[in-house]
Amino acid sequence: MFMIWDKAAECIERPQMEELQLTRLRQVVARVYENVSFYREALDDSRVGLNHIRSLRDIRLLPFTTKDDIRNNYPYGLFSTPLKKIVRLHASSGTTGKPTVVGYTKKDIELWAEMVTRIAVAAGAREDDVAQVAFGYGLFTGAFGLHYGLEKLGATIVPASTGNTERQIMLMQDFGTTILVSTPSYSLYLAETAHSMGIDTRSLNVRLGLFGAEGCSDGMRQVIERLWGISAVENYGMSELIGPGVSGECECKAGLHINEDHFYPEIIDPVTGAPLPYGETGELVITTMTKEGFPLLRYRTRDITSLNPEPCQCGRTLVRMNKVQGRTDDMLKIRGVNIFPSQIESVLVGIREIGPHYNIIVRRKGYLDDLEVKVELADESLLEDFRKLEGLQDMIRHKLRVILSIDAAVRLVQPKTIARSEGKAKRIIDLRDQK
Repeated sequence: MFMIWDKAAECIERPQMEELQLTRLRQVVARVYENVSFYREALDDSRVGLNHIRSLRDIRLLPFTTKDDIRNNYPYGLFSTPLKKIVRLHASSGTTGKPTVVGYTKKDIELWAEMVTRIAVAAGAREDDVAQVAFGYGLFTGAFGLHYGLEKLGATIVPASTGNTERQIMLMQDFGTTILVSTPSYSLYLAETAHSMGIDTRSLNVRLGLFGAEGCSDGMRQVIERLWGISAVENYGMSELIGPGVSGECECKAGLHINEDHFYPEIIDPVTGAPLPYGETGELVITTMTKEGFPLLRYRTRDITSLNPEPCQCGRTLVRMNKVQGRTDDMLKIRGVNIFPSQIESVLVGIREIGPHYNIIVRRKGYLDDLEVKVELADESLLEDFRKLEGLQDMIRHKLRVILSIDAAVRLVQPKTIARSEGKAKRIIDLRDQK
């Protein structure tokens, strides 16, 4: 029997959902036109007014919003309420010097907690759980979002934050942690550290992993579940939209349920911007329909996925997004071929002789780009048998060629020599601009 936090919202019939979405879409368009000069100018330039939004299909008339738009209006230019009504600021790291800043009203914070509670319950979290939050508490939204949602559920929160990995293991033992909240890559590092301490992770009380902030392939999920003896589920969100809570997997693990009464999803062609139908893969675009402090129209997430409108076996009728295949800004173009890191990971995690930690290194040799995959051996003794090592390299290289349609060099290194991360793993090392 699947538990559902808010059946009225999560199991709503499609016609009623669309009616609610249209009402809220018109409300957010009116709100940003009145309160945000950026949107007022963009809508006027597009000659689109509230009277043009007569159906959900008319959302296509609205302009897109990009991360550059947020940066160009740093720090408060896209806020739709006065700063005195903003009770919290968060920000994502800025690759160009300035972070993307988001603001929350009291109502936004309550909404955030509600959305995360939904996805936590869908994943299998319960009131009597002890949840250890191993995300960093700070401007990053991940820790606070999962903290609020699980606390609203009634679970006991261990706000461990990141770092001091051996202490994390001690807390799990002493506090009887049943839910681990972290990035997928950090859960691997935690398991590795526990084993080095002589602790079997499967002997701990942890039964559920709520993972986010980075992608996790099905193969990597299987590795995590095997190491920990848990159910590993993925949730999705980003600071610009609200943080975690936009969508999450239920216990069926058949896609991530989008809280679409608050976040309207679209899929577009990432090159042309043209809308794509259900089932087709493209870029996810989200409109936040109920946020007060920092609403966004048609925000281009850069995440590549598809949408499934069919009801789930769990009873929820919310549209489901498939696992994110990659990001348009993480996509590598090597010798004319588009490559996502998730494609490489799908090859590596199925090979028992190697570990789950890897780097993707891109260099420029002459006028051509060169791809190298560096991956750790699971057993150091393999380094003593050159024939086996060469055979393993050839096998990995062949599998990569089948998936990627190009040749990639493979470098096998000793165990525990690739840098671990307490947050998002840095998989790609792009050296093409280095002289």
